[in-house]
Amino acid sequence: MSKSALVTGASRGIGLGIATCLAEQGYGLTISARDPERLESVAADLSGAGAKEVVVAAADMADPESANRIVDAHAERFGTLHALILNAGVGTAGTIGEFPMRRFDKTVDVNVKTPFALLQRALPLLRAAAADDPGRGAKVVALASITGVYAESGLAVYGATKAALISLAETLNAEESGNGVTATAIAPAYVNTDMAAWIHDRIPPESMIEVADLVELVDALLKMSSKAVVPKLVVSRAATDGYRA
Repeated sequence: MSKSALVTGASRGIGLGIATCLAEQGYGLTISARDPERLESVAADLSGAGAKEVVVAAADMADPESANRIVDAHAERFGTLHALILNAGVGTAGTIGEFPMRRFDKTVDVNVKTPFALLQRALPLLRAAAADDPGRGAKVVALASITGVYAESGLAVYGATKAALISLAETLNAEESGNGVTATAIAPAYVNTDMAAWIHDRIPPESMIEVADLVELVDALLKMSSKAVVPKLVVSRAATDGYRA
């Protein structure tokens, strides 16, 4: 049976790593990010890596209305959806006392509101895929953060949005795992991507989690049966106490 996946934030970093892994397994892919030219280049690479077909759906995750366009583009080509990878997100830091509300609103839109809209729009496609393959089901993987599990000073808003994403995944399991649709939130500490460059002066990139580590986890989750539910996975950095980014 031909499988398909939708990956947000697929143009670089963790999203690109996951999309490449799926392409190598022959998945049909819908990829999304803000830069259409970059996406077209990535699509060509994914096709070369083995993707059955690649649909490009450029969109800004700060606009929740974009969710409909992305999912509809996938539905038009593939009809069902075996894996929804909610990877796109925005990192932001600042204390509660001084955090600008405009930046708060954007962070909530990108990290919570649009992922929720994507999941809601994609749910019929996920259910259909699970019905076609009841043994494997359909999977949702959300890239959250360790700060959504363990609070950290200066990361209140970011952590709150990632905690919401974890809760969303757990609630989806309560509502839909009986239909074969299961979700996992992966909550890593700092990963060596462009998004973590702002803290390289305090945490060197060579001490961060590698993108390949998270790709391996996602690959394993997608291969599990529909009978197993993994609500969340916390991934900490070596040489830390395990409770901080």
